[in-house]
Amino acid sequence: MTSQTNPVDHELVAAAAHVARTRCRGDNHTVAAAARARDGRIVTAVNAYHFTGGPCAELVVIGAAAARGAYDLVTVVAVGDRERGVVPPCGRCRQVLLDYFPGLEVIVGDGEGVRSVPVAELLPATYVWAEHQLDAG
Repeated sequence: MTSQTNPVDHELVAAAAHVARTRCRGDNHTVAAAARARDGRIVTAVNAYHFTGGPCAELVVIGAAAARGAYDLVTVVAVGDRERGVVPPCGRCRQVLLDYFPGLEVIVGDGEGVRSVPVAELLPATYVWAEHQLDAG
């Protein structure tokens, strides 16, 4: 697998950071996500932590986007509260993001800063749910 890095949507990172700073409170909401729709709109959300496995911010932002009629997301990022910076999606979120939006760019952080990568590159030996359905062509 070759690593493909694309331009980072810094406005999206700033939107998620703003929500993390101003809307995350206590242990129930600790990560904010922002997604850009194909039409340019930015949708934000926060996680809903629960000991039973409440949804991560990336999953909540998918629902928030759909509620606003934004069904085609092109880029997503998650940012931790308390100035923790960009947080990469967990395995479950990576799989859901890939299944919903196979062409999605995901902004991830590392010691060198942030970068934008195709969601498929976040899952080695990618499993695409739609390709394994009985009616898949």
